Amino acid sequence: MLSQGERIAAVLLAIGLLASSAAGATLGGAPADATAVAADAGPTAADAGPSASAQDGGGQSGVENVSTECAASVPANGADPSSDVKGWENGLWYNASLDVNQNDGVQRGERERIVSRTMARVEAIRCIEFNQSVPVSVVSRQEFQRRQLQRNASKGLRAFDNVKFEALFLINESADSIAVQNRNRASGVLGYYSPRRDEIVVIAESTEDLRIDELTLAHELMHAWQDQQYNLSGSELQAQLRDQVNARNGVIEGDASYVETLYEAKCNAGWECLDAPRPSAGQLANIGVYLLKYQPYSDGPAFIRMVHETGGWDAVNSLYRRPPASTEQVIHPLKYRNDPVTNVTINDTAAGSWERVNAPNRPNYGQLGEAAAMMMFVYPYYHSGGQTQIVPRDEWFDYNQSGGVSTFDPLNYESDFSAGWDGDRLHAYRNDAGEFGYVWRLAWDSPQDARQFVEGYRRVLRYWGGQQVGPNTWRIAEGGFADAFYVQVDGRNVTIVNAPTVGQLSEIRPDIGPIATNQTTTAAGGQADGTTAAPGDGASETTSNATADSAELAVRTTTAA
Repeated sequence: MLSQGERIAAVLLAIGLLASSAAGATLGGAPADATAVAADAGPTAADAGPSASAQDGGGQSGVENVSTECAASVPANGADPSSDVKGWENGLWYNASLDVNQNDGVQRGERERIVSRTMARVEAIRCIEFNQSVPVSVVSRQEFQRRQLQRNASKGLRAFDNVKFEALFLINESADSIAVQNRNRASGVLGYYSPRRDEIVVIAESTEDLRIDELTLAHELMHAWQDQQYNLSGSELQAQLRDQVNARNGVIEGDASYVETLYEAKCNAGWECLDAPRPSAGQLANIGVYLLKYQPYSDGPAFIRMVHETGGWDAVNSLYRRPPASTEQVIHPLKYRNDPVTNVTINDTAAGSWERVNAPNRPNYGQLGEAAAMMMFVYPYYHSGGQTQIVPRDEWFDYNQSGGVSTFDPLNYESDFSAGWDGDRLHAYRNDAGEFGYVWRLAWDSPQDARQFVEGYRRVLRYWGGQQVGPNTWRIAEGGFADAFYVQVDGRNVTIVNAPTVGQLSEIRPDIGPIATNQTTTAAGGQADGTTAAPGDGASETTSNATADSAELAVRTTTAA
């Protein structure tokens, strides 16, 4: 789970991290104890409406004068109420003072008082009541890292996951996507909530010298309340598809992060709050994968705030019964329940030794979503050290009224290339030689949206060294993404076929027929002259001379189909 302080650090990372090659940085992430969502939706909207970033009012959090009116009145003498009430927990009112000194570490008795007062404060802000106390355990940073790096996955899941991230041009064929995600999780996180154990786990640099970040604790207590009320492991909040995981987290993480923002505003306005400890630095394995999973933390709070401002907390609570069906509905809040996801289908026609790759106990296909498509267009900015901007930098960052990047909704996961997404489906294949390929079909709201996506996709291919070698056919000759690609537009549908060689494209998808290559074919926006373009040489991309800074952050991530 990402705390407010860590989200601010994430903003600094997103602005400043322009590393070479693998894009190293500081990061952590909590275990994926809960999965995500499936939901119904209503009629198709005629107008997509503004994005969550646009709803953000220029990046301001808009949390002045936070109300605690739903809390019970505190007696003048601070006496305990006759029964459990909002704003009071285990002998402490939300406005109580605590005699806690973190300089010598937090002792068990102090920890219990901190947890009780924080629970009371969350109740006062969010107008909720906890069903029961929430236990808090402590694990050392070293032990947490060891557990993360030892996480394993079945061969089928690992193979499918590799293909999924390769299709997004985020992790190439030479890397192990599961290992990359495990390294992303290993360092920097301050705590997380485990639905399986019904407890909060605080990660300390030293278990003998524990310091607690009150804002992180408030965030994780919100997850405990969510689990008590709505069962985070229940069917209504389950999903194993990448897009649905992010959509579900737009509610779960968005609500917790929004409450954390309200909590911080009260701290700034006079509440006595504990100072946040500084998280340790860790090495980010892949910023593209991180930023894909960061999307709910950026768009989710703005989505929740809009629902809260229009319908109150009751409207927010209703989201847990009917969560968004896609990241599109979180990125563009007015599409929630108004733009159902198209059920994209693919007929398996692979010939020869090519067979589907399926992950055990998982869907046998992927649904990647608008946020994932967006990251495919954004990642070259970081990979190139800021030199290539397929999506312009000023469109990617969400600026506030002071001209800085918003700490509330820092990143804009909307672009001309990814907006208009209406559904997608990815099938992965493997042959007897151990080679991989895939068919990725995407549905769009209109033929124009489909064409805009293909224009952006061609820029991505050119960035990674691709050149057009025939009608609808591209080839990347060298590097981790070296493969052949067939890109077909049919009205509002786009089908991408991938294989190791041009000749194998028609094995995976026989209906495209034998493909004749022509090394002199002119590519859209550039020339296919038989040479391999260097990453960042795409003719249509803009460039900048941004520099790299470092930052410390943490995020909860989930492995999904």
